[in-house]
Amino acid sequence: MALADHTDPDRPRLRDRLYAWKTGLLRSRRFQHWAARTPFAARVARKDGEALFDLVAGFLHSQVLMAFVELDLAEHLSNQPRRVESLALLTGINPDRMRVLCQAATALGLMTRGRDGRYALGRLGAALPGIPGLAQMIRHHDVLYRDMADPVGFFRDAPETELAAFWPYVFGATGQIDPETAATYSELMAESQTLVAEEALRALDLRGIETLLDIGGGTGAFLTAVGQAYPALKLHLFDLPQVIAPATDRFAQNGLTERATVTGGSFRIDALPQGADAISLIRVLYDHSDDTVRMLLAKALAALPAGGRIIVSEPMSGGARPERAGDAYFGLYCMAMGTGRARSAEEIAQHLETAGFADIRPRKTARPFITSVVEARKA
Repeated sequence: MALADHTDPDRPRLRDRLYAWKTGLLRSRRFQHWAARTPFAARVARKDGEALFDLVAGFLHSQVLMAFVELDLAEHLSNQPRRVESLALLTGINPDRMRVLCQAATALGLMTRGRDGRYALGRLGAALPGIPGLAQMIRHHDVLYRDMADPVGFFRDAPETELAAFWPYVFGATGQIDPETAATYSELMAESQTLVAEEALRALDLRGIETLLDIGGGTGAFLTAVGQAYPALKLHLFDLPQVIAPATDRFAQNGLTERATVTGGSFRIDALPQGADAISLIRVLYDHSDDTVRMLLAKALAALPAGGRIIVSEPMSGGARPERAGDAYFGLYCMAMGTGRARSAEEIAQHLETAGFADIRPRKTARPFITSVVEARKA
């Protein structure tokens, strides 16, 4: 008789028995009743209960945020606090319903309520208009919410989603695109890339680079930020012809025309422009499958000279230590898009190594929920 395979991953282990005991204890009504009456355990139980309730109420919280943005309450409260009746008149909302919205927004930190009964902006509500692209992203989330209306079906059946249709460029669209779709796409990308650029440039040192080629750079928001931060650096934008048209105006408005080159093309079917000693991929890889990522990185390696740098900046999974932004948001968002996925810094590093890059280094950012950074060099 063959000996048991002690490497069988399904073989019960001591830690599995301890795990079963712990989870059985936590789900016990008798234990929960005892914990609620014991000072230290009660604090833990209350904290866990509040966290679970926040998960239950999360969708309603996001809808309060959506209403706050759609009704322009930050603008209506920008100069002075107002009573419910005033806000109801300004927005066309029934006063009784506006009162409920104001109370909810106050509970979430978007607004505050004064002793005189008037409502003002809270710290979160006041900051929201100053964060590039945030209001546009919140408005855009109605599409994602509809795609997630049946979460079990979403995970089980891989249904067709509205979000996939919203991002036609991800799938390599090359023909005519509806102008309104193109404009919405370009605006959202430009606003979000402004914020990503601010964060990425805090983590990067681009001194010594002569020309930066930004692949999939849209309307040039990232390159504009780079050009302003590094006055001697030459800029080269490469993206689909349907989305790059506004880049020329953006560069001109920021005094970058003499240093900027714009090239239309698709990295799927075209060779990458030559002559740059650094390439940036800003929120590009997570839009695409592993096969496409491997193809793109191979092209990037071929386009760079020896010692040339590649920069990957995008939201990333936490990998072995899952994170809220990378795994509980961007992981689902990428799935709803129907292509790509949120990868960890380690996975991206592995793709870079496989492509032939060396000296691979993750760069910490202050706000990884906006972007994380990995850079490498061609040997």
